Amino acid sequence: MARAMFEYTKTVLSKVSFDAALFCREVQKAIHRLLPYELEELKVFIKSLILQNPDLNQCLIYLKKE
Repeated sequence: MARAMFEYTKTVLSKVSFDAALFCREVQKAIHRLLPYELEELKVFIKSLILQNPDLNQCLIYLKKE
């Protein structure tokens, strides 16, 4: 079940990556929803999205708090 939540989170983040503010909100939700090892995988996924859309870089601050 947890893995399904991780995949769902990746799908949502991909779909909202056009808007940095919305993307940041979804990242914050993901931090509360996912397991610690999944957050590490999420960081890698988000960094790949940042390569496509550099505006999303501001959302990494939420992942560094953990």
